[in-house]
Amino acid sequence: MRSWPAPAVPRLPDGPRPDVRVADSSSRTLVPVPGRDGVARLYVCGITPYDATHLGHAATYLAFDTLNRVWRDAGLTVQYAQNVTDIDDPLLERAARDGEDWTALAERETELFREDMTALRVLPPDDYVGAVEAMDDIAARVVALRGAGLTYDLAGDVYFPVAAAPTFGDVSGLDREQMTALFAERGGDPARNGKKDPLDALLWLAARPGEPSWDSPLGAGRPGWHVECAAIAIGRLGPTIDVQGGGSDLLFPHHEHSAAEAEALTGQRPFAQAYVHAGMVGLDGEKRSKSRGNLGFVSQLRREGVDPGALRLALLSAHYRSDRAWTAAALERGQERLAAWVAGVARPSGPDGAALLAGVRAALYEDLDTPRALQLVDAWVAAEGDDPAAPALVRDVVDALLGVPLR
Repeated sequence: MRSWPAPAVPRLPDGPRPDVRVADSSSRTLVPVPGRDGVARLYVCGITPYDATHLGHAATYLAFDTLNRVWRDAGLTVQYAQNVTDIDDPLLERAARDGEDWTALAERETELFREDMTALRVLPPDDYVGAVEAMDDIAARVVALRGAGLTYDLAGDVYFPVAAAPTFGDVSGLDREQMTALFAERGGDPARNGKKDPLDALLWLAARPGEPSWDSPLGAGRPGWHVECAAIAIGRLGPTIDVQGGGSDLLFPHHEHSAAEAEALTGQRPFAQAYVHAGMVGLDGEKRSKSRGNLGFVSQLRREGVDPGALRLALLSAHYRSDRAWTAAALERGQERLAAWVAGVARPSGPDGAALLAGVRAALYEDLDTPRALQLVDAWVAAEGDDPAAPALVRDVVDALLGVPLR
């Protein structure tokens, strides 16, 4: 699947760099994620393309774009993969509701997502992979699990037994009651009769009348959500990765199950050195909800003339792990900040640019502290100085590490 074009990223001067550390949801600690042999491997769960890019999506992908930029600044080669769940129940349901072909809906919304990511200057994944194009590989992974005796059949569907995953639950740290409730809420089927364990996850859904399906050694059907990401991540990045990322609503069941299935496939654990999760975004104090129609779409804001740089600054003003409200005031502050920064780097001189670079690096390398980084640039803009090289350097710092061009 085609990704989107990469923005140019200025190269920043060398200087002291701390270790890059992020909050690992599994260990509940900050952990270093330096990559192996100079390579950092990142997998971020992508969209199910049945609607436009909302502000929650944007906040999540900006968080991992910041990590990508920080790793690159640290001199690492980043291998980044992201999926598109371009076949799943929500997509089929939306297409049926609107009387639209599901493939046309998926293609249109995926293209809109690309446009939004391009406008926000998000660095594209090296591998942008749709479930449909990866169907043969996903099916082969399920066949491999079956061959290892790590599946069971139920009325033609294939399940992964969580009893085969000795560390199941370690990623989320939830107890069974919590897991069962969330499994029902987030696409699982804990109440299905015949399952060996309510938490067992679907690997392959046998063909249903009127629904798309693909031929495979498992019979006609389509894959479950969790094994899709496990298969794509292993196939593109290898048996273990540095960071598996997404919104906090993916911690369970998605990341728990995809990790368990990946580890069962490869025999290596942990699947990820860190499981990193972005907080949820509400709109004007309300929980984000499709049924309420209060998501706030990036494309709509762009059509209204909002500068993507201001939108990016507004979203980066809160720490990526925090649940936050999106308000008109937050956007207004982003617009004011962008205007002040553009004016600040237009000056003939300014305060010490190298000190600003060191401070921004220190903030971002320590769990992507974008609020602190933004405050440091605010302080630089508000101060006077006689360093003629500083404005150009600060312009590059903001562009390279925060993804905002000051023009």
